Amino acid sequence: MPDQTAGLPELRGDCANCFGLCCVALPFAASADFALDKSAGKPCPNLQGDHRCGIHADLRKKGFTGCTVYDCFGAGQKVSQLTFGGQDWRTGSKQHARRMFDVFPVVRQLHELLWYLTEALGLPAARSVRPELRQALEETERLTRRSPEELAALDVAVHRQQVNVLLLRTSELVRAGAGGAKGGKKGKGRGKDRRGADLVGARLRGADLRAASLRGACLIAADLTGADLRDADMIGADLRDADLTDADLTGAFFLTQPQLNAARGSTGTRLPESVTRPAHWTAGG
Repeated sequence: MPDQTAGLPELRGDCANCFGLCCVALPFAASADFALDKSAGKPCPNLQGDHRCGIHADLRKKGFTGCTVYDCFGAGQKVSQLTFGGQDWRTGSKQHARRMFDVFPVVRQLHELLWYLTEALGLPAARSVRPELRQALEETERLTRRSPEELAALDVAVHRQQVNVLLLRTSELVRAGAGGAKGGKKGKGRGKDRRGADLVGARLRGADLRAASLRGACLIAADLTGADLRDADMIGADLRDADLTDADLTGAFFLTQPQLNAARGSTGTRLPESVTRPAHWTAGG
């Protein structure tokens, strides 16, 4: 079934219509992901006057891998062009800039929820909860269109929890239909609930993880070469430096582009339609 998110450019970052908000509003610390420290609200030294990155083509080489795996899910252009009516943080008052930087992370979280809800609505197994999913999507969209003052005061954690209940139910339905959660013949790892599991560096080469729940699992540097991840719930799974060479993620759901960008893979890695093969992946992983 064609992915529902594929034709929604408003849920994908459009840097040309954003005021470089992720390069200013968000903090980062010197680490394997970033070459230096930067506090929230301070422009990255690589940000140019036109809001473009001066080292975009060489981010990985220059120690800014973290930038290459980030996606605002379209929140940047909405905050820039809709919430603040196209008024640049550079030309407005300090109060205007601070409010914009406060609002951006809130809208980013809401847009991520829109991504998950849109995908959930397109999953055949979630048919029984579509009315609730559609209602949640409409309410989330309404929240993104509130005033800057209302967005800054929004308790987004409460809304996330409400939506998460629906996403959990969706996961159960999809995985059960795929022979996971509540039925079907299982392999050693098939259909298992590994929510929040510590799988750092785990040796999962060729593992049968079909229809497993990997929600929030820490899979940093895990070896998933040739693993079967079909119909697995990937929401929030940390795939930094995980090896997905020749893994099969066909039908994996709630998998985002930032997660894949943080992993390693190959031309043999099979992916769902909702994401694209990262440019840094090579035939050898």
